Amino acid sequence: MSRQSILFTIGKLRQRIFTTREIAMISGKSPSAVTQALNNLARKGIVTKIYRGIWARESNEAISPFAVIPYLFPGHRVYVSFISALHLHGIIEQIPQVTTLASTSHARKIDTKIGVFQAYHITPSFFAGFGWYKGSGSLPAYARAPARETSAQARVGQDFLIAEPEKAFVDCLYLSAYKGKRFGHFPELRFPASFSFRRARVWADRIQSKTTRTYVKKMFKEK
Repeated sequence: MSRQSILFTIGKLRQRIFTTREIAMISGKSPSAVTQALNNLARKGIVTKIYRGIWARESNEAISPFAVIPYLFPGHRVYVSFISALHLHGIIEQIPQVTTLASTSHARKIDTKIGVFQAYHITPSFFAGFGWYKGSGSLPAYARAPARETSAQARVGQDFLIAEPEKAFVDCLYLSAYKGKRFGHFPELRFPASFSFRRARVWADRIQSKTTRTYVKKMFKEK
């Protein structure tokens, strides 16, 4: 596949991030031919390989890790939650080293060129309490953000699904109830006045497992 041909095809997509599969479908070329052509462009600094089969056009503007999520988990619904969501909502100041996600699929860790993503499994009945995070620092209607926009909120610039603050907090406690799971201990938490512990308890009441539900409610008293 010629350089001119693949650049033309990439341009037709009109998106910075794209997949080998998308280019192959539009160009009619085989995935192997497309991969070879893209690897040649990567060596010339024209595109970047983010992960297996996922690419991005080079630019002076950094790629948001959140923009890559739909490409990493095709066919699976995931939403940003746990520590990552608490940070974006301004409850945790420390910047997470891993982007944490909730999923109904099995737990999975993906290490990419622009960051590490960890999806944790939650039961389908508890896969709720999230909405679209709008770019440029705006939050979903339900998310009562702190009065001062955090630097994390300002730099996202990409739509993705995120847990509401109360649900993200309960998701952490939910996960910490299971052996070998994380989030039993938090960095310093700074709950804004808009955070509703009553709403968080409502989410805790929706946990089907009595043992887990009891554990989560007990943890409320320690936070």
